[in-house]
Amino acid sequence: MTPTVSRLEDMQIESLPEGAVQDLTKFKTPPGFRGRSAVVVQLWWIVQATLFRTSPQFLYGWRRLLLKLFGAQIGEGVLVRPTARIVYPWKLTVGDHSWIGDFAEIYCLGPIVIGRNAVVSQYAYLCTGSHDLRAIGFDIFAKTITVDDEAWVAAGAFVHPGVTIGRGSVVGARAVVTADTEPMGIYVGDPARKVSERGLRASR
Repeated sequence: MTPTVSRLEDMQIESLPEGAVQDLTKFKTPPGFRGRSAVVVQLWWIVQATLFRTSPQFLYGWRRLLLKLFGAQIGEGVLVRPTARIVYPWKLTVGDHSWIGDFAEIYCLGPIVIGRNAVVSQYAYLCTGSHDLRAIGFDIFAKTITVDDEAWVAAGAFVHPGVTIGRGSVVGARAVVTADTEPMGIYVGDPARKVSERGLRASR
């Protein structure tokens, strides 16, 4: 007789040393999780570390081309700094005239969708992936992050898996966003909380 799933879990728990809560030897990446073969993944990481990262700052068109060649959907006039890191570009969509700053971490284990005229500033971290802390094998999962049109994720902010940054909303520097933000809201802190509405005035 084939053991049930619950029985298999019980057997895994029984095999752990006393007091242990996870066994990383049981970790497995789900089939198709990366979205491309291991060869393509490694090729992109090599390209990113060389042709992408070492390109002069002003060669935005070159970096857009590299991202598109690896399956990213990139709009017109998108500015991506050479030190930005995109894990799986085929899971990235960026709308027209948006910016991704220096050392921004676009951790797209799951899809990341950035709208038009949106800004992801330097050292911001968009994290679609995490692990099940109650699973013995530290099971991995991913949830989509959306940064809507005209939103701004400021320097060093961290956005959790599954979060939508609402249209025109602002996430302050070093904020930690664990839930969706409202359109045109300004959010600060850890966890991020709404402190104001975003006003509008003409540019100088």
